[in-house]
This record gives sequence, C-alpha cells and structure tokens, in this order.
Amino acid sequence: MAVKLIDSRLEFECSKVIPERKKHAVIKGKGETLADALPQGYLNTIPGSISERGCAYCGAKHVIGTPMKDVIHISHGPVGCTYDTWQTKRYISDNDNFQLKYTYATDVKEKHIVFGAEKLLKQNIIEAFKAFPQIKRMTIYQTCATALIGDDINAIAEEVMEEMPEVDIFVCNSPGFAGPSQSGGHHKINIAWINQKVGTVEPEITGDHVINYVGEYNIQGDQEVMVDYFKRMGIQVLSTFTGNGSYDGLRAMHRAHLNVLECARSAEYICNELRVRYGIPRLDIDGFGFKPLADSLRKIGMFFGIEDRAKAIIDEEVARWKPELDWYKERLMGKKVCLWPGGSKLWHWAHVIEEEMGLKVVSVYTKFGHQGDMEKGIARCGEGTLAIDDPNELEGLEALEMLKPDIILTGKRPGEVAKKVRVPYLNAHAYHNGPYKGFEGWVRFARDIYNAIYSPIHQLSGIDITKDNAPEWGNGFRTRQMLSDGNLSDAVRNSETLRQYTGGYDSVSKLREREYPAFERKVG
Repeated sequence: MAVKLIDSRLEFECSKVIPERKKHAVIKGKGETLADALPQGYLNTIPGSISERGCAYCGAKHVIGTPMKDVIHISHGPVGCTYDTWQTKRYISDNDNFQLKYTYATDVKEKHIVFGAEKLLKQNIIEAFKAFPQIKRMTIYQTCATALIGDDINAIAEEVMEEMPEVDIFVCNSPGFAGPSQSGGHHKINIAWINQKVGTVEPEITGDHVINYVGEYNIQGDQEVMVDYFKRMGIQVLSTFTGNGSYDGLRAMHRAHLNVLECARSAEYICNELRVRYGIPRLDIDGFGFKPLADSLRKIGMFFGIEDRAKAIIDEEVARWKPELDWYKERLMGKKVCLWPGGSKLWHWAHVIEEEMGLKVVSVYTKFGHQGDMEKGIARCGEGTLAIDDPNELEGLEALEMLKPDIILTGKRPGEVAKKVRVPYLNAHAYHNGPYKGFEGWVRFARDIYNAIYSPIHQLSGIDITKDNAPEWGNGFRTRQMLSDGNLSDAVRNSETLRQYTGGYDSVSKLREREYPAFERKVG
C-alpha cells in the first residue's frame, strides 16, 4: 500500500505533492490521547487538494434552512447554486413535502452582475408568492455573486413586506465564501434567525413541559419519531429547528422551558444565544442507539420530573425491538466499517454501532466538522482507527485499499466511488430506508447495514467476465441469510427469540394520526 506512516500521521501517496495534508490524517495509536491522534480540521481548503466540501451558502440553505416546511426558499444568485442545494437529503414534512417539491432562484445572469439584480429579486419574490398563494413565508439566501455586487436584500425584503403585509420574509446573508466550509453557514443562519425572527410571535402554551427540539432535520421522518416519544411523555414541542418545523413556530422559540439539542455541530449557536438572551437551558441528547436514546429520554424526564413516563416508553420500546437488533448484531459482529458521514454522526455513531451492532470502526472522517467533532469521534474509537479531515476522492480510495472495510457509511459522492472498488455503502446523510432514529429506526439501520454487506450481488461483482479465463459460477445462488449464517452456532441460528426486522415499510405516516394521553396540568 502506497502510504507512509510518519509518527501517527499518515501520508497519502496521492498527496505527497501537498505536504500540508500530512497534518490532516492520523492513525490512533496505543495509549494515545487526543493531543497525539487529532488531525487538524476546519481550516481553509488547501489549494490543489480537490476538496469535496460544500460552501457556507450550502450549509445555511441546504442543511439548516430548507427543512422548514411552510416556506418559499429562494436563492438570490445563479441558478446553479440553487440546483446544487435542491433537496437530496429527504427532509420530509407533514404538509405534503412542499419544501422538497420546489426550488426557487432569481437566476442571475452576467447583465445583472454588471447593472445590479435588486429589481430582479423583487420581481421574483412577488412572482413566487403569487404562484403559491397559500404560502405566506419566505427565506432569501444570499450567494457569492450577489454578495460581491452589493445587492441590498434586506431593503428589498422590507419593501415587499410593506406592500404585502400578509407575508413575512427572513434574509440569510451567507454567501459561499462566508466560511471555510458549510459549517460556517450553519453559524450564519443560526445567529440571523435569532436576531431577526425569534420573539416576534407569541405561542399558545398547552402544557407544563415545553421544549424546542433543535438541530433536527427530519431525514426520512427522524423528527417525527422523536416527537412521538416527547408527546407520549406529555411534552409540548414548541418548535423544531428546523426539520418539519413551521416558520411561525420557530419565531416563538423564546417561550420554551428547555432547548433539547440533537446536532450540536449545526445548531448549538442558537441554543447558546437562547440561553443568554432568554435564560432557556440547553440539554444535549442523542436519538441514535438504544442506550444513548434511553439515556436521553431519562435526562429529559429528570429535568421535568417525569422520569416514570420516560421509563415506561423505554421499557415498552426495548422489549419490542431489542430481539430484532440482536438478530442483526449476531450477524454483523466484527465487520469493519468506515464511518465517513461528516458532522455529528461521526461521534453519534462511532461507539454505539460497535457496542450495539458488533461492527468495528476502522476509520472516521469529516469534510466540514470542527475540531470538537473529531475529538469526540476519535475519543469513542479504538486503537488503529484512521481519522481524516477533508479527504479528497483519491485519498479515500487509498484508505479503502489499505483498510479493506466491509461497508462504508457516507454520502452519495464518496459512496458511489466506493462501490466501484466493491465496497458497499449506505447513505449516511439521506439514509437508504430510514428513519434511523428511535428504537425501531436503529433496527432499520442495522437491517440496511446487514442487507448491504450480505447482498448476493457481491458474489458476482468480483468476476471479470471480459477475461477468457473468467471463473465459472459454480456455487449457485446464495441468499443473504445463507451468506451470513454459515459460521453461527445452532443456538443463534435457530433462536426462537431473535428475529429479523418486522416493522413496516412506512413507519412514519401512522404517527401523524396517533392520539396522545392528556396529562393533568399543574395548578399555578
């Protein structure tokens, strides 16, 4: 393998011409602390490294903004920016997925760069509201081109709101160059939202326990699964920042009793500001994995003094789904995984997929995360784990050749590259068959990993049929279970308690029709 270990740092063959990259790849050695095994991260992209990062505009619009469900999301700039951030993460919603179906752009051309595009922007805003008269809310996203020519988006938004008093517009000034990666855009939109919109709507408080669910984007229904648990505990979810969240609900965040934070990397900024400005405490939770999720529900229960309600949910869900999780764990034990999702899943998943699924994490990486993401990820990984910051495609291929993982959990672009070298992948950003949060969701995740690793197609993919001496297919077709169960004991193979996933294809829609218990409110 054409890599060289320098102390604990790894020099990729393809990056020898970029010596700065040595600081961005580290193998965790025996007894090493974070001071020894931490690659440098969240720095400006090194010229020539062909980074696959997104920009700050992408981080604001694609990650944070557009999961908001009842909003026209319009980009003021070239149409390519908009198409690049049109929904690929499956941020579903309970209003017929309005935010997934449409994307809007002012479609700035060269003439607008020369003469200005403010008139064009106003025209597009009015046209969009007329095209969708049922939608009265809008977010405008700044891009590099219109930021450089100095278009005053805020002034145009104010003009429109004066002329159309029934609408409300939020302006996000986060052009692509506003940070070293999309993470810079997370910060921009967090602070802009609390500065412009929080506190401008007064909500109806219907319960004694009121939360904002922050840093949750409802990928394939994650938010709806978690909100189901909260409602079963008698908790009012005032707003979700921002998956399946409503614009006006998010304007009322200042009235919550607690901020429950899921993705600390993308949304801790607004939680911290809500604490400073309104005194709302922050509680970090984790919706992935049986134990982390159970611990999270207990923490919320303890905060509100309703631990018994949390315990009842945990006991019910674990009894229902643990035998199915264990069925997959027996068959995934020892399989090697590259955990390359970026962001908070790096550390949300690193330890729990080993502990609860039996997988062995051999590498972690992030393209846009901060040092804190990598610190938490490496701390939860074992000796020999390769940690990489902002790898490019060639470095990723070298790492796969060296590590020889059984599966990679990553995004679409590196995932499709991995498939070309016969490494199966699951989409860690948009999921394959999610949701993956919740007790049932974690079993769905294990099922998808199992299906990917043991797919019968891998029996054929290694045969080069172009060669004259190509081997004949002599073993016959073998199913996933025939491949996975060969070395299992009879006790495990024939267990009457362990079973495969028995949930339905759609585990979310039924939650929207669910009725919840009415808990008596405290007097005074």
